Amino acid sequence: MLYSQNHHPTCQISILVFDNYSNHCLANILEPLRAANDLSAQPHYRWKIVTLDGAEAVSSSGLRLGADARLSDVGGDVLMVMPSYGFLSHATVAASRALRAASKRFTTLAGLDTGSWLLAEAGLLEGYKATIHWDEIDRFSERFSDVYVQPDAVVFDRDRVTCGGASTAFTLALQLIVQSHGQTLRLRVENLFAGAYSERPYPQVGIVARAVQLMRSNLEEPLLIRDIAARLGRSQRHLEMQVREKMGANPQVIYRQMRLALARSLARDTELSVAEIAVRCGYQDASAMTRAFRAEFGTTPRALRRGLG
Repeated sequence: MLYSQNHHPTCQISILVFDNYSNHCLANILEPLRAANDLSAQPHYRWKIVTLDGAEAVSSSGLRLGADARLSDVGGDVLMVMPSYGFLSHATVAASRALRAASKRFTTLAGLDTGSWLLAEAGLLEGYKATIHWDEIDRFSERFSDVYVQPDAVVFDRDRVTCGGASTAFTLALQLIVQSHGQTLRLRVENLFAGAYSERPYPQVGIVARAVQLMRSNLEEPLLIRDIAARLGRSQRHLEMQVREKMGANPQVIYRQMRLALARSLARDTELSVAEIAVRCGYQDASAMTRAFRAEFGTTPRALRRGLG
């Protein structure tokens, strides 16, 4: 349990945001907690928005969010770190120093979306199980060999919590609720949002989850769908039906979207050439990758890198 109800009837949460934070992720973590308070008529959760310097943060969509405090001025039960887009630019020496200091003032540290990267950069996930946005799983594993990376939506490990993206922040919030206030309140909250969060970035169990994991592990040298099915002991037809049912698209489409999501991340956050990005994403030449990239995102890797996409 992250905190004791007997000693802390209200869980005090600080959410550390940075410029280009995700409104989606912020809403997905806060709305279930707000609903838990409303449905139970009890102040189970209280939160503050904090930044490193106490200044406002501007979201990826341009929404300006005022900070309640500087990180150095707060403490409590849970610190949630949420950099979202452009997270590598926030993984600075100053940020790591501030997070290490904050770790002494909070009972639990949580990485939302790409927040795991900043926690790991600060040395605060060493020896812990953790996850991150699924676009970054492979790169995260390569960069932080002292973190036990898990391809899961949400990972709880002692006084650390991590989740794999904006949508999975909703799952994390539900798990916080059930840990401290039971299944009944969790189900009431989930029912309140029924339909709004029916989609997940990847399923967690069964044949489809195993297929997705095989895809994720073979982005640079893509497998044929029939070979994925054969590895799982299923026919290609059966696998395609299961993936369409669970994820709303053919496995070929899901696989291509994974590879292109990696390409977008590499174009945005690294200095790799377009040719190198194509190789990392399983394309035989840069032109083919660029055409697929434009069809998916309406821009090219070079234009995205120049801030034109």
